[in-house]
Amino acid sequence: MVVRVAATPRWTPAASPVSPSWRRAISVTASRTTRSRAALPILGLAALGACIVGMLLGAVPFSPGAVFAALRDPGAPDAAIMRDLRLPRVMLAFGVGGSLAVAGAALQALLRNPLAEPWLLGLSGGAALGAVLAVVIGLPLGWSVAACATVGALAAIGLVYRISVVAGQRLDPRVLLLAGVVVGAFTAAITSALLVITDPFTFHSATVWLFGGFGRSSWDLVRHFAVVAAPALLLIWWLSRSLDLLALGDDSAATLGLEVERTRRLVILATSVLTAATVAAAGVIGFVGLVVPHALRGIVGPLHRSLLPAVFIAGGAFTVLADTAARTVLRPAELPVGVVTALIGVPIFAMLLRKTLR
Repeated sequence: MVVRVAATPRWTPAASPVSPSWRRAISVTASRTTRSRAALPILGLAALGACIVGMLLGAVPFSPGAVFAALRDPGAPDAAIMRDLRLPRVMLAFGVGGSLAVAGAALQALLRNPLAEPWLLGLSGGAALGAVLAVVIGLPLGWSVAACATVGALAAIGLVYRISVVAGQRLDPRVLLLAGVVVGAFTAAITSALLVITDPFTFHSATVWLFGGFGRSSWDLVRHFAVVAAPALLLIWWLSRSLDLLALGDDSAATLGLEVERTRRLVILATSVLTAATVAAAGVIGFVGLVVPHALRGIVGPLHRSLLPAVFIAGGAFTVLADTAARTVLRPAELPVGVVTALIGVPIFAMLLRKTLR
């Protein structure tokens, strides 16, 4: 007697009831991975081009040959301008812009709000208050202004944190935003009062500086900024996976083993230090931390391991180009960089927001 055994049907993705969604998930993941890998080299080349443009243009434009000759030969006719003025200015603008973009990306993950930016938590206002106070009382520029800005930012975020804890036992992102707006308005009022009672020369210099600019750029300022900002950038990079979990929500992050409160405090501390460093170096520059992460998240993807380097490079390039425009539009006069970033950032952000809400 011959026993016939029915052949087991061969499994194929098309035969699986979950295969369409599985294939879509794999396709989306592969697409985002490919785009993130391709984005960094492209952004790097774009940033290099932006830095070259920043070296070429300014109150006195130079040819590419003159720029490269000055960088190669210290004895070239334009070496002093390139090495002591243009190059530190471009490097400082790149570092400040990249730091602002990283701080914005971290705060957006922390608050789960794509509109989050350092000034929303009162960080920029507190740092500006500390820096203006240092200028008004006559402290020398450099480490003293950076230290006062850091203290002001930490004091502002401490007040925001205290208000949030009083409002509830947990740090609710919505309460943090409201508390940040209140503290920002309070610090802005005190800053305005300090500027009113000071002498006209200090008032003018502090007002121009508050709008943001890199006119004071020097190698000493670049070193001061790097010493303060580099540890905070490394800390945020180290917390990249934690930021991914925070973006899922507190309950989901805690279920996956994340210490939510401890991580939130570390992110707030790192973004406070970054904001203080940027304000002490260049004043208040807005929209970089708002527009750049929001734009790149759709290109690179939401994972912060790849998003943070991308926003740093893009934010640096954006700020270098904004500073170049500030130096050339009304030549020989110079616009505040914060004005340029606002003029560029507002329409771009409006288009991005409209595209997101469709």
